[in-house]
Amino acid sequence: MIGTWFKYKLSEIGTIVGGATPSTNVEAYYNGNIPWLTPKDLSDFQYRYIEKGKRNITKSGLNSCSAQFLPAGSVLFSSRAPIGYIAIAKNPIVTNQGFKSIIPDKEKVDSLFLYYLLKYKKSDIEALGSGTTFKEVSGFTMKNVEVFIPSLKVQQQIAGVLGALDDKIELNRRINENLEQQAQALFKSWFVDFEPFKDGKFVDSELGRIPEGWRVGYYTELVDIKGGGTPKTNIKEYWNGDIPFFSPKDVDSNCFVLDTEKHITVMGLDNCNSNLFPSKTVFITARGTVGKIVMTGTEMAMNQTNYALLGKHNVSQYYVYLITLQLVTRLLKKANGAVFNAITTRDFTNERIVIPFYSMIKSFSSIVEPLYENILLNEFQIKRLSQLRDTLLPRLMSGELQI
Repeated sequence: MIGTWFKYKLSEIGTIVGGATPSTNVEAYYNGNIPWLTPKDLSDFQYRYIEKGKRNITKSGLNSCSAQFLPAGSVLFSSRAPIGYIAIAKNPIVTNQGFKSIIPDKEKVDSLFLYYLLKYKKSDIEALGSGTTFKEVSGFTMKNVEVFIPSLKVQQQIAGVLGALDDKIELNRRINENLEQQAQALFKSWFVDFEPFKDGKFVDSELGRIPEGWRVGYYTELVDIKGGGTPKTNIKEYWNGDIPFFSPKDVDSNCFVLDTEKHITVMGLDNCNSNLFPSKTVFITARGTVGKIVMTGTEMAMNQTNYALLGKHNVSQYYVYLITLQLVTRLLKKANGAVFNAITTRDFTNERIVIPFYSMIKSFSSIVEPLYENILLNEFQIKRLSQLRDTLLPRLMSGELQI
């Protein structure tokens, strides 16, 4: 006991439950109506409550293995490959063997408090993992993890403070997803389906019927492609500066990237093949994680596994972003299931696209610009709120800061 905080093992405040995978060779075990999660389903998940993963299983699939239903409010914790993805079940759900989830004892622990407690303890739990090929936290280890918790009332107060911040963060994310969907739908309407121009005259082209006066040309007529580079990693004066240095690992599910894991100095920038690219430059990952597309929310440099895409002829970066999304979708379809190992400059220079009047691009861009400006403002607010939450989390969870 520390003050009014009491020491427990996780097994004393909830039931630790593993998961399992029905045989993938039996078709009848899959495509049912039972939500079934793997750690991969949480890799890009940015919310606290989850309803389902990419795959469902059937009742016969559930009965064929040792997996069991986790009730709503269960806290899911990935225990292998990788350790520490955390979410709360919004509804009854099943997981594979990559989880050690906790069904909380409601008389001892609040579900949302337990979610934040596991966030706080994530690194400690990960350090307890064992294994040679990859680390894993066993059920025995998870059961014996020791934690300190206050009374239910204090738990709910702490969860309320942190939860209010996450409520606003998640609201902003949903708003941004909606705004992004609107922008992409407008692009498709204008430049794929040609809906605003249906009453005009159309002509044949190698890419199908297009509005009269538009033409088929090359992607690189509208977009300039720049490469990147990495300063020497053994020269410390090049690193840990103020310039964000983008690599594929900095991509998440948002359309803007505001910061990066690594930073370089002005000296580092002067000694590599990357420019300092302005805000709203479009970055596309070309190797490793291939074909991920983001816009910069601030000035950034980038490494050699990406391309920077900049509009020519005053073509807006929002148009560049949206037409590049379309282009990569087409390249993936051409790959037709083959492994898409890399994007090269040849993929861009050989690709034919429909080129509208520049006045049409300008008119379209003026419509979507407010959408993306709002997205960017929301992203900066998300960043500030996330920093505040992450600052408060350890202080609240250690009892250092009282409500």
